[in-house]
Amino acid sequence: MVRNLKRGIPHLFLLGYLLVILFPFLFVLFSSVKKDNNAIALHPFGLPKEFVFNNYYEAWVNAKISTYFINSLYISLISALLTILLASMFSFAVTRMRFGRIASVLFGAVLIGMLIPNNAMMLPIYTLVNKLGILNTHLALIIPYIGNAIPFTVIILAEFMRSLPGEIEEAAVMDGLSASGIFAKIVLPLTVPAIVTVFIVNFLSNWNEFLLANYFLSKDTLRTLPVGMVQFRNQYQMNYAQMSAGIVYSVVPVIVIYAFLQEKIIEGVTAGGVKG
Repeated sequence: MVRNLKRGIPHLFLLGYLLVILFPFLFVLFSSVKKDNNAIALHPFGLPKEFVFNNYYEAWVNAKISTYFINSLYISLISALLTILLASMFSFAVTRMRFGRIASVLFGAVLIGMLIPNNAMMLPIYTLVNKLGILNTHLALIIPYIGNAIPFTVIILAEFMRSLPGEIEEAAVMDGLSASGIFAKIVLPLTVPAIVTVFIVNFLSNWNEFLLANYFLSKDTLRTLPVGMVQFRNQYQMNYAQMSAGIVYSVVPVIVIYAFLQEKIIEGVTAGGVKG
């Protein structure tokens, strides 16, 4: 009995923690189907007396949430995929190919990027983007997102690739595969768990990024969802019901990704912990 009680106490703490984490989302979810601000003010934490799903339509169509959503999805996907492509090739070169000390120097140079705070790079990035003539275009976000994510991505992928046994490459060389063939047909498929992990982390980071998107994009048709939500608030004079519906739209990709890929996240994070 005592043993069962001791085992149950951690679960009770975890259940309480889960409720604390879910409570803000439930508040937003219930508010998104309430009639107006008065209904939210009268019963802020209660279930709606009348479910108004029209808030989702108004937010998606009239408040241009659809445009912001598609922009965020496009930018986040392209940036995350290009980051994985560049970082995986670099990781393969410095871990599986024989470059001697040059590989260590290059690897260290990339990791230095993690020591610099993102906010400190705001002015240099703006200057560079402006000189390239891509300010107020989606490239103004895609290129900085890629550069910002490469150091972290390289760390995860390089550690995973180091854990792969060298006998696999030796067998591939005996079969006549070149370096590019080994990378594309052997190393990359084996690195899928780590790739999924860094993809999710980078995608969510790009999806939620606000500062660069707010300063680098001034056209309303190019704005991302986090910036669009701020405009939504000002335009509709704090219509909390429709704003809550917009927040739910912004959370949907996060929930879907974690629901389908949570096992790959754990597998990728623990990858390389035990050498083969």
